[in-house]
Amino acid sequence: MLSFIRTIRNPNFYHGHGKKPPFFEGWYYKLITTDESYRFAIIPGVFFGEDGHSFVQVLDGREPKVAYNRFPLEQFWASKDKFELRIAENFFSSHKISININNHLTNIHGELFFKNLISFPVTLTSPGIMGWYAWMPFMECYHGIVSLDHQIQGSLIIDEEHIDFSEGRGYIEKDWGQAFPSGYVWMQSNHFGTHGTSFTGSIAMIPWLNRSFRGFIVAFWHANRLYRFATYTGARTTLLDVDDKRVRWHITDSNFNLEIITNRESGGLLKGPSRQDMLRRVEETMSATIELRLQERSGKMIFEGTGRSVSLEVHGDLEALLSEDQ
Repeated sequence: MLSFIRTIRNPNFYHGHGKKPPFFEGWYYKLITTDESYRFAIIPGVFFGEDGHSFVQVLDGREPKVAYNRFPLEQFWASKDKFELRIAENFFSSHKISININNHLTNIHGELFFKNLISFPVTLTSPGIMGWYAWMPFMECYHGIVSLDHQIQGSLIIDEEHIDFSEGRGYIEKDWGQAFPSGYVWMQSNHFGTHGTSFTGSIAMIPWLNRSFRGFIVAFWHANRLYRFATYTGARTTLLDVDDKRVRWHITDSNFNLEIITNRESGGLLKGPSRQDMLRRVEETMSATIELRLQERSGKMIFEGTGRSVSLEVHGDLEALLSEDQ
């Protein structure tokens, strides 16, 4: 019980100590160079099941292409009292990653350091972006944000190419639980007109007490203020439309209206967790764009702009997700 409370109040921590299958946990590091010419996502994680293993996925958002690097469970280690983990010769925390992988899939080496992290607030009643849902022990999938935006220092050598990420921008989030939702849309950008503006949002089918509902979480950081929209805050999705070219999503609450249009681009195929394995194919692009408009209900404009280097996933049972009766 004490371990459960500690990890809920510290969503960045590893949640898998003592867990039985099915269980997965993964962290998502988004790495963008200062000129945005290089876009990478590095995703370390672990899967408990019949084919249990740890992994480090590398998504090159330029081409795009994905390398899924497997490691034995015995080569995975995570601290119990802070966010630190190792997978073979690779180290990950909120402030640093050290990568050393050399195989037929991936050749990547180097260290990156992160500073001036914008952490998502954690309180007793709302421990992270999931709000009070984080306290529910039967959720299929949990989500956490480690850093909405931060500065990168350091470089990586990838396939013998030296890539300097210094003064670039980064983002870190994580997921854990039994499986990804059956259908969802997820998007993220921290490349708007000026540094210090970051957006992340997802809407998904959530299993709940022998039924399911359409739930969402959104965080928009702008001008040193966090705007949060979620099912648990009483916000409502008034429009969700997805086609081959774009995603349109409108949200409203008692104070604000938020309009989102994300243009879709082709992506690489990541591996995502089901209850049985890590073979679910999840397409992610890092080259989408997002048009964002936030205004008060009175009509006063808070923000209007375009985000670049957008990470976007549109996956699974979209028919249920788009159904108006959810």
